[in-house]
Amino acid sequence: MSKGTIVLAYSGGLDTSICIPLLKEKYDYDRVITVAVHVGQRDEEIATASKKGKKLADKHYTIDARDKFVAHHIFPAIKANGSYEGYPMGTSLARPLIAEEVVKIAKKEGAKAVAHGCTGKGNDQLRFDFIFRGAGLDVIAPIRELNLTRDWEIRYAEEHGIPVPVKKSKPWSMDENCWSRSIEGGKLEDPSFHPPEEIYLWTTSPQKAPDKPLKITIGFERGIPVSLNGKKLRGYDLIQKLNVIAGKHAVGRNDMIEDRILGLKARENYEHPAATVLIAAHRDLEALVLSREELAFKRMVDDKWSELAYMGLVHEPLYAALNAFIDTTQERVNGSVDLELYKGSVRIMGRSSEDALYSDDLVSFDSASIDQCHAIGVSQYYGIQARILKQKKSRKK
Repeated sequence: MSKGTIVLAYSGGLDTSICIPLLKEKYDYDRVITVAVHVGQRDEEIATASKKGKKLADKHYTIDARDKFVAHHIFPAIKANGSYEGYPMGTSLARPLIAEEVVKIAKKEGAKAVAHGCTGKGNDQLRFDFIFRGAGLDVIAPIRELNLTRDWEIRYAEEHGIPVPVKKSKPWSMDENCWSRSIEGGKLEDPSFHPPEEIYLWTTSPQKAPDKPLKITIGFERGIPVSLNGKKLRGYDLIQKLNVIAGKHAVGRNDMIEDRILGLKARENYEHPAATVLIAAHRDLEALVLSREELAFKRMVDDKWSELAYMGLVHEPLYAALNAFIDTTQERVNGSVDLELYKGSVRIMGRSSEDALYSDDLVSFDSASIDQCHAIGVSQYYGIQARILKQKKSRKK
């Protein structure tokens, strides 16, 4: 018995492409609508997804959510110094937005069910499901529910005449948005395997990077990057331009063992040139303008924010509360940071802000604005309890 219409979150890759016929053959849906959401993928990638969606599905939508992604997800991530286990998150930031756009189309088309191409081993299934179930929609995940393997999917695609970029010789699974690019699968699943240069598209290898360092300046207003080398740019354009500049200097690669939400360890490869530079600059500027107590507490907040963002729990009440605290601290994160890019490294060269808590007059060895003798009284009591304990131990010997 036909189940009517289902809306599929569509990337144009292997998993989501084979989901289109599977939803009809295995789940009895007679109408599959695909939705590709533009969050900063390469133009050719989104064009391919749109073309394939229109050809393979009964109806297709391509949604341009680039500015929304930057404003509602990337900027908060910068303000929170968003990173998970040492790398700037990218895929996790985009998934809730993509899911929400799919929900909008499902409601528009009167569909009671939505689908995605996630496996049952990764994180994305949970990020999508959280948003979909929160909207009261039924969730179908063919790859997960049918226990499909990569080899089976490739054969199935070939049998059904579905063009996919993945081949058995190069079975890389890639995800891309303007903030990050991830590469996994195939031989990369072996932690000891050395990744070939062909998997990288955004970054030059350090060996081929320019021999001359490049100096750049990032300007911030209320924690948000607003200029590059003194030129004002809208967020998306600044990020894309910096991806090219920093990527050319081999900045922004991560090859790591990551702990997924389910507890599985996975080998992941990432490229995120602009994210690496902007978070480094932002964190440095915060050190100049925030108090020691603010910085100490914000580090804990940033860690928890990053954990929730990684899990895709953007509607968790704590997530909103953490954003409220972070936004308060960002009122004074204004100024500029000078950086040097060189063969994969990012080095802070200098920073300035009218909101700086730094005083060269007070801290300078050549300044007499503070009477150093005032510190003697502090020194008399500094660490007094530890000193008393040590003296007691000495008397017992």
